[in-house]
Amino acid sequence: MKQVVQNYKSGELALLDVPVPGCKPGGVLVRSAYSLISTGTELMKVSEAGMSMVGKARSRPDQVAKVMQSVAVNGVPATYRKVMGKLDSYTPLGYSLCGVVVEVGAGVDDVKAGDLVACAGNEHALHAELNWVPKNLYAPVPDGLAPRHAAFGTVGSIALQGVRQGESRLGEVALVIGLGLIGQLVVQLLTASGVRVVGVDPDPVRCELAERLGAAACGDPASAAVEATVAELTGGHGVDQVYLAAGGGSNEPVELAARLCRDRGRVVDIGKCRLDLPWNAYYEKELDVRFSRSYGPGRYDPEYELEGRDYPIGYVRWTERRNLACFLDLLARGSVDVEPLVSHVADFDDAVETYRSLKDGELKAVAVLFRYPERAGETAAPVVAVPAVAVSTASRKPSPVRAAGTPVRLAFVGAGNYATSMLLPHLARRDGVELATVVTTTALSAANAQRKFGFAGATTDLDAVLGDKSVDAVFVVTRHSSHAELTRRALLAGKSVFVEKPLALTEDELAGVLAAVEESGNDRLQVGFNRRFAPLLQEAKKRFGARTGPASLRYLVNAGRLQHGSWYLRQGTEGSRFAGEGGHFIDTASWLLEADPVSVYAVAASGNEDLQVVLRYPDGSTATISYVTTGAPGFPKETLDVLADGKVLRLDDFVRASVHGPGKWVSSRLPKARDKGQSAQLAAFVKAVRSGGPMPVPLESLVATTAATLAVRAGLAGGAPVTLAGAR
Repeated sequence: MKQVVQNYKSGELALLDVPVPGCKPGGVLVRSAYSLISTGTELMKVSEAGMSMVGKARSRPDQVAKVMQSVAVNGVPATYRKVMGKLDSYTPLGYSLCGVVVEVGAGVDDVKAGDLVACAGNEHALHAELNWVPKNLYAPVPDGLAPRHAAFGTVGSIALQGVRQGESRLGEVALVIGLGLIGQLVVQLLTASGVRVVGVDPDPVRCELAERLGAAACGDPASAAVEATVAELTGGHGVDQVYLAAGGGSNEPVELAARLCRDRGRVVDIGKCRLDLPWNAYYEKELDVRFSRSYGPGRYDPEYELEGRDYPIGYVRWTERRNLACFLDLLARGSVDVEPLVSHVADFDDAVETYRSLKDGELKAVAVLFRYPERAGETAAPVVAVPAVAVSTASRKPSPVRAAGTPVRLAFVGAGNYATSMLLPHLARRDGVELATVVTTTALSAANAQRKFGFAGATTDLDAVLGDKSVDAVFVVTRHSSHAELTRRALLAGKSVFVEKPLALTEDELAGVLAAVEESGNDRLQVGFNRRFAPLLQEAKKRFGARTGPASLRYLVNAGRLQHGSWYLRQGTEGSRFAGEGGHFIDTASWLLEADPVSVYAVAASGNEDLQVVLRYPDGSTATISYVTTGAPGFPKETLDVLADGKVLRLDDFVRASVHGPGKWVSSRLPKARDKGQSAQLAAFVKAVRSGGPMPVPLESLVATTAATLAVRAGLAGGAPVTLAGAR
């Protein structure tokens, strides 16, 4: 299928061929009929992409701050790879469309194939021929409403939420500053509510359009006529509400709002304009400044948008989805008319040229629609049904040896930030490796990975990959909740498997993986515990030498706080932070102490995720892992000490190590980069797959580390040490 994309680094726009997205549970697959270009939001993004790197940095200081924090934690090289990887990737455009349901996912019962729906979301309602849309981001289109009008649903919801924030009442007077697409819709919604509207915009054509759509009067912000009209309509008191629907870097909109608003009036920011509030003006009138967050309650809440958890109507009357349905109803009843806003309708095949014309100013428009080709008789996207391959112990060759010169063929399931910054760069340039197929749930991420790393194919169909006998190994690099199931399926298909940590989030998931090993006889498994492969730590362990007595190990992890909205915070589905990351530190401790733990004791600080985890080992050694989220962001992330036999090993965040004892060894103070072992681990895994030799880490150790990580939760709940099953 085709999708409009942009490379944020170069500014290139393209109509790209990408895989068809799969239809996941909790949503529907929609074939687009019309999608709307937001001439404000999207053109701002397109313009930013055309800036120099300095210009991009100036336009997004928030992102610059994140980069600097990443440099402090991960070092310059790793941060550079991550940032450039994200910049030099295709990103999607679009967030408002109307289309036909072609496939319904499990758990959806309010629509069926063939129904017309309006869709929202900058990750789901994209300028693409097909989109997977979760339940709370679509709404059925009322009978009789034209698809081209229903495509305005998302921007209509934005305008509607802004009006709701203003709490307008019958008979009031409102000022709308900025008469672009959102401003024109706000004018109509206010007029339909019995509010008299004055509009402001420097473009006389837009002012005339707003007056035709119901505004009492409109004019240039510098015109005295606007102030005179406001004075006449309000008896000199000023407007009851001001809606800021303008963009740009000028501070004139907020200054005009203060000048024309009445005492204790409301100012609602809907657009993205400069907000240097003149303190005296706003203070003296005690103006109520409010922000309107996109489509309404539920926006940016992954449990609402992605997991389909609705808010009770008794507590949240107007959610994202209910706003969308309301706006569609207003359109269907003729209370709002969007046809006069349509400046241009372009065929989807002409998308790139349309954006260029808008950016260059050749096409002046309030709203532009993409029209998609009709697909007569088409229903669902094609799905290749390949049964799961169960390989018995008796029939399979568990450790095949590759013929000399034959590359190891790898498939990736998932292509997120970690895969594209920490794994694929090492594999793409490795001799004897062929990147066969990348599988993702979103079409564009698969296409990006294929373009950047040279995968032979890209798809959203996992079954086809598992059934491909030419694929030697599968990398599972998805979100935590899917690791165990994907690993189980890949093992049953007879593949060697590299799964990023964690292997499992529950004891049942771990049991399922082990059952797959037993059923198939396939134990070719590696978990991404990479720190034991770090060259600096390996050298330090060698310098430390053998032990004769028990050791005391102390591991401080300055994990830091997560940004709001991070999927790591979804503990209900993705597990706790320690469940997802703690295996790294337990595995490192066990490797240094050359044994698996026999018991786990965990305590947590009240009110946060800070943990103290104490592991006991068979020879009496102990390891204490302090996992802290409340430390200073500038302090190193990981520091580790091992003390035994009159010796001390010290590791400082993988940039410096030392060993103190009868002699003293100190590593270089200026390493090239933090090397946490990803490259060496991948080399060991590929070697094992090619040769048929043992996996880099024994299965028993992977299971022991996972069990110990899971035991932390049980220890916190019970308040007592947890003895690990099978400990000796």
